[in-house]
Amino acid sequence: MDLFSNEKRVLKLPNAEVIYVPNFFALKTASNYFKIFKERVAWQQDDIKIFGKTYKQPRLTALYSINNQSYSYSGITMFPNAFTPELIQIKETVEKTCSHEFNSVLLNYYRNGNDSNGWHADNEKELGTHPVIASISFGEPRYFHFKHRELSTKKHKLLLEHGSLLIMKGEMQQFWLHQIAKTKQQIGGRINLTFRNLKPL
Repeated sequence: MDLFSNEKRVLKLPNAEVIYVPNFFALKTASNYFKIFKERVAWQQDDIKIFGKTYKQPRLTALYSINNQSYSYSGITMFPNAFTPELIQIKETVEKTCSHEFNSVLLNYYRNGNDSNGWHADNEKELGTHPVIASISFGEPRYFHFKHRELSTKKHKLLLEHGSLLIMKGEMQQFWLHQIAKTKQQIGGRINLTFRNLKPL
Protein backbone atom coordinates (compact mmCIF):
# COMPACT_ATOMS: atom_id res chain seq x y z
CA MET A 1 0.00 0.00 0.00
CA ASP A 2 1.37 3.41 -1.00
CA LEU A 3 0.95 5.83 1.89
CA PHE A 4 0.96 8.69 -0.59
CA SER A 5 -1.98 7.36 -2.59
CA ASN A 6 -5.03 9.51 -3.20
CA GLU A 7 -6.84 7.76 -0.37
CA LYS A 8 -4.54 9.12 2.31
CA ARG A 9 -6.07 11.81 4.52
CA VAL A 10 -3.83 14.11 6.55
CA LEU A 11 -5.75 15.75 9.38
CA LYS A 12 -4.77 19.37 9.89
CA LEU A 13 -4.65 19.61 13.67
CA PRO A 14 -2.50 21.72 15.99
CA ASN A 15 0.21 19.85 17.92
CA ALA A 16 -0.41 16.57 16.09
CA GLU A 17 0.45 14.54 13.03
CA VAL A 18 -2.47 12.30 12.10
CA ILE A 19 -2.77 10.30 8.87
CA TYR A 20 -5.76 8.13 7.96
CA VAL A 21 -5.68 5.53 5.18
CA PRO A 22 -9.03 3.81 4.48
CA ASN A 23 -8.95 0.46 2.69
CA PHE A 24 -5.36 -0.15 3.76
CA PHE A 25 -6.29 -3.83 3.59
CA ALA A 26 -8.68 -5.20 0.97
CA LEU A 27 -12.12 -6.24 2.22
CA LYS A 28 -11.52 -9.99 1.93
CA THR A 29 -8.11 -9.77 3.62
CA ALA A 30 -9.44 -7.58 6.44
CA SER A 31 -12.38 -9.93 7.07
CA ASN A 32 -10.07 -12.93 7.17
CA TYR A 33 -7.81 -11.23 9.73
CA PHE A 34 -10.83 -10.31 11.87
CA LYS A 35 -11.96 -13.93 11.99
CA ILE A 36 -8.47 -15.21 12.82
CA PHE A 37 -7.87 -12.72 15.62
CA LYS A 38 -11.32 -13.14 17.12
CA GLU A 39 -10.83 -16.90 17.39
CA ARG A 40 -7.10 -17.26 18.10
CA VAL A 41 -5.92 -14.28 20.13
CA ALA A 42 -5.25 -14.85 23.85
CA TRP A 43 -7.89 -12.32 24.94
CA GLN A 44 -8.08 -11.19 28.55
CA GLN A 45 -10.39 -8.91 30.52
CA ASP A 46 -8.61 -7.05 33.30
CA ASP A 47 -10.04 -5.25 36.31
CA ILE A 48 -9.73 -1.47 36.49
CA LYS A 49 -10.29 0.85 39.45
CA ILE A 50 -12.37 3.98 38.98
CA PHE A 51 -12.82 6.27 41.98
CA GLY A 52 -11.95 3.43 44.32
CA LYS A 53 -14.35 0.91 42.78
CA THR A 54 -13.28 -2.12 40.74
CA TYR A 55 -14.89 -2.88 37.39
CA LYS A 56 -14.26 -5.23 34.51
CA GLN A 57 -12.56 -3.40 31.66
CA PRO A 58 -15.26 -2.75 28.99
CA ARG A 59 -13.38 -4.59 26.22
CA LEU A 60 -10.97 -7.49 25.80
CA THR A 61 -7.25 -6.93 25.33
CA ALA A 62 -4.04 -8.78 24.46
CA LEU A 63 -0.38 -7.80 24.16
CA TYR A 64 2.06 -9.34 21.70
CA SER A 65 5.74 -8.50 21.39
CA ILE A 66 8.97 -9.54 19.70
CA ASN A 67 10.73 -9.06 23.04
CA ASN A 68 9.58 -9.63 26.60
CA GLN A 69 8.77 -6.01 27.42
CA SER A 70 5.69 -5.59 29.62
CA TYR A 71 3.32 -2.64 29.26
CA SER A 72 1.55 -0.79 32.08
CA TYR A 73 -1.40 1.59 31.81
CA SER A 74 -4.33 2.61 34.04
CA GLY A 75 -2.98 0.44 36.87
CA ILE A 76 -2.82 -2.64 34.63
CA THR A 77 0.42 -4.42 33.74
CA MET A 78 0.28 -6.65 30.68
CA PHE A 79 2.82 -9.31 29.80
CA PRO A 80 3.31 -10.15 26.13
CA ASN A 81 2.66 -13.21 24.05
CA ALA A 82 4.96 -14.06 21.13
CA PHE A 83 4.06 -12.56 17.76
CA THR A 84 1.98 -14.82 15.53
CA PRO A 85 2.69 -15.17 11.76
CA GLU A 86 -0.37 -13.02 10.98
CA LEU A 87 0.77 -10.25 13.32
CA ILE A 88 4.25 -10.33 11.82
CA GLN A 89 2.75 -9.99 8.32
CA ILE A 90 0.72 -6.96 9.34
CA LYS A 91 3.60 -5.43 11.31
CA GLU A 92 5.95 -5.61 8.34
CA THR A 93 3.35 -4.09 6.01
CA VAL A 94 2.65 -1.25 8.44
CA GLU A 95 6.37 -0.62 9.02
CA LYS A 96 7.00 -0.18 5.29
CA THR A 97 4.19 2.35 5.09
CA CYS A 98 5.16 4.25 8.23
CA SER A 99 8.95 4.03 7.74
CA HIS A 100 9.07 3.16 11.42
CA GLU A 101 9.81 -0.08 13.27
CA PHE A 102 7.55 -1.52 15.98
CA ASN A 103 8.30 -4.19 18.58
CA SER A 104 4.85 -4.73 20.09
CA VAL A 105 1.15 -4.54 19.42
CA LEU A 106 -1.74 -4.00 21.84
CA LEU A 107 -5.00 -5.52 20.58
CA ASN A 108 -8.45 -4.40 21.70
CA TYR A 109 -11.63 -6.34 21.01
CA TYR A 110 -14.81 -4.28 21.23
CA ARG A 111 -17.46 -6.99 21.25
CA ASN A 112 -20.45 -4.68 20.73
CA GLY A 113 -21.54 -1.08 21.23
CA ASN A 114 -21.32 -1.39 25.02
CA ASP A 115 -17.55 -1.93 24.86
CA SER A 116 -15.49 1.24 24.93
CA ASN A 117 -12.23 2.94 25.79
CA GLY A 118 -12.37 6.15 27.86
CA TRP A 119 -10.49 9.39 27.35
CA HIS A 120 -6.73 8.81 27.51
CA ALA A 121 -3.40 9.42 25.81
CA ASP A 122 -0.79 6.84 24.88
CA ASN A 123 1.87 8.60 26.91
CA GLU A 124 3.22 5.90 29.22
CA LYS A 125 6.95 6.01 29.97
CA GLU A 126 7.54 2.78 28.03
CA LEU A 127 6.51 4.61 24.83
CA GLY A 128 9.07 7.39 25.13
CA THR A 129 8.66 10.97 23.93
CA HIS A 130 6.41 11.64 20.91
CA PRO A 131 5.72 7.99 20.07
CA VAL A 132 4.53 6.76 16.69
CA ILE A 133 1.34 4.71 17.03
CA ALA A 134 -0.07 2.81 14.04
CA SER A 135 -3.64 1.61 14.49
CA ILE A 136 -5.33 -1.00 12.28
CA SER A 137 -9.10 -1.56 12.46
CA PHE A 138 -10.93 -4.76 11.54
CA GLY A 139 -14.67 -5.34 11.87
CA GLU A 140 -17.44 -2.91 12.69
CA PRO A 141 -16.60 0.78 12.07
CA ARG A 142 -16.38 2.85 15.26
CA TYR A 143 -15.93 6.58 15.82
CA PHE A 144 -12.56 7.69 17.16
CA HIS A 145 -13.00 10.89 19.18
CA PHE A 146 -10.14 13.16 20.12
CA LYS A 147 -9.84 16.52 21.86
CA HIS A 148 -7.02 18.94 22.61
CA ARG A 149 -5.93 19.17 26.24
CA GLU A 150 -5.55 22.96 26.20
CA LEU A 151 -7.61 24.27 23.28
CA SER A 152 -11.21 23.52 24.23
CA THR A 153 -12.56 24.28 20.75
CA LYS A 154 -10.29 21.74 19.09
CA LYS A 155 -12.29 18.50 18.90
CA HIS A 156 -12.57 15.96 16.13
CA LYS A 157 -14.05 12.57 15.34
CA LEU A 158 -13.12 10.09 12.66
CA LEU A 159 -14.91 6.90 11.60
CA LEU A 160 -12.34 4.08 11.67
CA GLU A 161 -13.42 1.72 8.92
CA HIS A 162 -12.87 -1.99 8.34
CA GLY A 163 -9.32 -2.53 7.05
CA SER A 164 -8.16 1.04 7.71
CA LEU A 165 -4.89 2.42 9.07
CA LEU A 166 -4.56 5.39 11.43
CA ILE A 167 -1.11 6.82 12.19
CA MET A 168 -0.56 9.15 15.16
CA LYS A 169 2.81 10.80 15.71
CA GLY A 170 4.53 14.04 16.64
CA GLU A 171 3.11 15.79 19.71
CA MET A 172 -0.25 13.98 19.44
CA GLN A 173 0.00 12.04 22.71
CA GLN A 174 1.28 15.07 24.60
CA PHE A 175 -1.49 17.48 23.59
CA TRP A 176 -4.49 15.31 22.68
CA LEU A 177 -6.77 12.78 24.39
CA HIS A 178 -8.73 10.15 22.46
CA GLN A 179 -11.48 7.59 23.08
CA ILE A 180 -13.79 5.00 21.56
CA ALA A 181 -17.15 5.86 23.10
CA LYS A 182 -20.06 3.54 23.79
CA THR A 183 -22.92 3.53 21.29
CA LYS A 184 -26.56 2.50 21.62
CA GLN A 185 -26.55 1.20 18.06
CA GLN A 186 -26.79 -2.56 17.61
CA ILE A 187 -23.40 -3.26 16.08
CA GLY A 188 -20.99 -6.16 15.79
CA GLY A 189 -17.44 -6.55 16.98
CA ARG A 190 -14.36 -4.50 16.17
CA ILE A 191 -10.74 -5.54 16.65
CA ASN A 192 -8.10 -2.84 16.84
CA LEU A 193 -4.35 -3.45 16.55
CA THR A 194 -2.17 -0.61 17.88
CA PHE A 195 1.46 -1.08 16.91
CA ARG A 196 3.98 0.67 19.11
CA ASN A 197 7.60 0.58 20.18
CA LEU A 198 8.04 -0.21 23.88
CA LYS A 199 11.28 0.88 25.48
CA PRO A 200 12.89 -0.73 28.59
CA LEU A 201 12.44 1.41 31.70
